Amino acid sequence: KQWYQRRVAITAGEGTNEPDIFWSALGGRRQYDTNADWMALIRLFRCSNERGYFAVSEKCSDFCQDDLSDEDVMILDSGTDVFVWIGEESSDVERKLALKSAQLYQQHIQDLSGEARKLSIVRRGKENLKFIKLFHGWGPFRARTKTSS
Repeated sequence: KQWYQRRVAITAGEGTNEPDIFWSALGGRRQYDTNADWMALIRLFRCSNERGYFAVSEKCSDFCQDDLSDEDVMILDSGTDVFVWIGEESSDVERKLALKSAQLYQQHIQDLSGEARKLSIVRRGKENLKFIKLFHGWGPFRARTKTSS
């Protein structure tokens, strides 16, 4: 039979009581990631020159994927890493100044705490798991729609 003609049994289970076949399909059982200490340290900054001058402003602490603006560059501090997220429609000026701002921020944090944080560049649509897990309910980006003025 074709794969779409086979009948499939669906089983509902509790959060940590998955059957072995479930784990086999995922490549084997692993421990759940339960460490959420980073939530106390995480910060998101928006880098933009939409007003005619470059500015960096902190977003609210309860941010989500929708706060990543395609027209801007964002700096995300996870407490161990500093990510520079580049929106597809951000300008060259925003990209260059945001990277310099992230480097200065990284150095400032190191001067204050003595802890070095790794700096990584992340492009829209190419986010790695380390970046994605810092957002609640990450999903595919919505298609951009042009608005008429």
